Amino acid sequence: MSDKPLKSAFELAMDRLKKKDLADGVEESTPLTKAQKDRIAALRSEAQAKLAELEILHRKNVAGTSDPAAIVKLEENYAIDRGRAESRRDAEIAKVHRGKA
Repeated sequence: MSDKPLKSAFELAMDRLKKKDLADGVEESTPLTKAQKDRIAALRSEAQAKLAELEILHRKNVAGTSDPAAIVKLEENYAIDRGRAESRRDAEIAKVHRGKA
């Protein structure tokens, strides 16, 4: 018998997942530095502010419109703008994770 303590089911599952990732070619992630964590937090804060700004403008525009067709168009534009802001945030965070920002 080995002198090593028995692994928990969680540890065994994590070992299997790591082996599967290595076989699939997935890179093991390195821990983020404090600077990277701070940058990610700043990016999320900026994105949250931008999303809040978009929502305020959207509500103002909807409140000033009574035409249902115009409201539908405003909703579509808001969804597009929101998606762009979220996509931009996610792309910037991915850059930080890769160490390129």
